[in-house]
Amino acid sequence: MKAIQFIGTQRSGSNLLRVMLNQHPRISSPHPPHILQVMMPFLPMYGDLTHSNNFESLIDDVCTLVERNPVNWDVKFDRTEVAGRCSNRSLPQIMKAVYEIKAIMKGADIWCCKSMASVFYMKEIVNADIHPFWLWLYRDGRDVACSFRKAVVGEKHIYFLAQQWKKEQELSLAQTRKEPNKSIVLRYEEFTPEPEVALRMICDKRQIEYDPEMLNYAESKESKITATSGEMWSNLVRPVMKNNTRKFESELSYEDILIFESVAGDLLKELNYDCITDSSEWKTFSSEEIREFAGVNDKLKKEARDKAPEDMTKRAAQDAFINSLKNRMKNYESSI
Repeated sequence: MKAIQFIGTQRSGSNLLRVMLNQHPRISSPHPPHILQVMMPFLPMYGDLTHSNNFESLIDDVCTLVERNPVNWDVKFDRTEVAGRCSNRSLPQIMKAVYEIKAIMKGADIWCCKSMASVFYMKEIVNADIHPFWLWLYRDGRDVACSFRKAVVGEKHIYFLAQQWKKEQELSLAQTRKEPNKSIVLRYEEFTPEPEVALRMICDKRQIEYDPEMLNYAESKESKITATSGEMWSNLVRPVMKNNTRKFESELSYEDILIFESVAGDLLKELNYDCITDSSEWKTFSSEEIREFAGVNDKLKKEARDKAPEDMTKRAAQDAFINSLKNRMKNYESSI
């Protein structure tokens, strides 16, 4: 099967684009359980994956993670079938296998992974003999920060939001420059006013016919299921917000903007976003200041979770499973 792998930073219109692509009969683009982001840190405890029992244990845990995704995939995986679809014993191959099985259920021949944190595991994906088209969707990082501040997930202090956005765009930029013929680059501020242009480009890159049904995403089953699974996805059953830009000008303080641009101003400029502050004002932050930022960040993240009990309830099954993996990892580390 052909593959599309999103890269970049969340809160950049990626779920909107995902449900649009999922409307195409040849593309399967389910809500991401973030397989590589979640499971990579736990890989050491599975040991040598050339041993069948270790590989099978990893497959079972990946399948459980997906089966407990807050946006239901409506699938119970046959672990043997997953193993049989892996051409080598690696975590990215397991990811590929479950996405392929989901695509087969739909009758699609292209699978699409929307997990943008996979930008940190592009080398592992390629080394596992998976060669997707890289779909980099980027947005003004200051607007991304505004969106994350309202979400139940993610960083909350502007310093860490700037650090994350900068790193993820740098990695995406490097990859798309390295493989321009295997990359699709979309700018949020151009995608949302004219989504058909972007969708036609993606279809052309993947050598499939454009389907106008992709623009009817708001009435789709996938959009409705996703929208009811968390407040941060509620816009998926509404029309595209064509002018959802430069919100940071009213939502961020000047000090916030100064912090963001001090960290990522050069990259904002490289991506053709204008800076509000002058580079002569940009600061270098001390380790003490960063520790203070971290304390505020932790507090704000807890407050975000506490304010969204319904969302946290919907995430509870997957969160409980991830916590069980963390406990197993602690036991593994204490035993070595």
